[in-house]
Amino acid sequence: MHCETLSNEKPDERVSGPNEKFPGRHSANRSASPLPSDGRGGSCCSAGAKLSPSIGDELHSDAARRRLLSVKGEPLFFADWLRPVFIHYEVPAAELQREVPFELDLRDGRAYVSLVAFTMRGMRPCRGGGFAAWLFRPIAANDYLNVRTYVRHGDEPGIYFLSEWMNNPFSVRLGPVTFGLPYRFGKLNYQHQHETEILRGSIQEKIGGPAFAYEAALEKPGFVPCAADSLDEFLLERYTAFTAHKTKRRFFRIWHRPWKQQAIDASVSDDRLLREVWPWFSSASLVAANYSPGAREVWMGRAHRIA
Repeated sequence: MHCETLSNEKPDERVSGPNEKFPGRHSANRSASPLPSDGRGGSCCSAGAKLSPSIGDELHSDAARRRLLSVKGEPLFFADWLRPVFIHYEVPAAELQREVPFELDLRDGRAYVSLVAFTMRGMRPCRGGGFAAWLFRPIAANDYLNVRTYVRHGDEPGIYFLSEWMNNPFSVRLGPVTFGLPYRFGKLNYQHQHETEILRGSIQEKIGGPAFAYEAALEKPGFVPCAADSLDEFLLERYTAFTAHKTKRRFFRIWHRPWKQQAIDASVSDDRLLREVWPWFSSASLVAANYSPGAREVWMGRAHRIA
């Protein structure tokens, strides 16, 4: 596959892409990577955010942090991603590839689509302090159902959003033009209460219309990082998102500590919403599911054009 250049929106400012070395001011040495300011005199992460490369997930997370900080001015936003349920399907690769403008990242020749149901809280600019956070209050909180697949551009693995349902009408209007995100408004009802072993949710785009509904069993919660080289690691530990809106392709990077998660036994009682949007979903097979209490202080980067 021809590897195109990843660049900033401004043509005279280059972004460190998949095949480029990180600029010297953010070297691969973790101690040499300065933490950006949060606008209030502190750093963008807590004092304990340095990662140890002792397990596979932390290597992925650590590399993602270096990639994000290799670009001046990153990150752009903070947010908390709370109580995500991940539901994973194996899907026909050839049919999926026709929907995706990036090369699919296959695992043992298999293609996967994941549904991620979670709540975002406290999205705010990295800089600007309390006033900037106040300005962002109308779009600071959302429930999401992300439908994503796994792609690779050059040497950089990531995800591609097939669609994202959410319940904040302001964000629905902003996502496509700012980040190329395929937002759709919907009615989302989540009960992700691992403390009482209740995990269930439902999503509808129109009242009375087709829905997606699920529930899962969670026994004796014990949240741990994904095992190295496992399917869980392949599906969860992703830190770059690739997007496409009209003729413009973009990417943005994020960082958080490795997911602390647990495998769950999920069942789907209604998938008509997905089959209506993607007829090939009728051939999908549910293969795995995970739950996490969430990630706090997620770093979210700005969108960059792929030239």
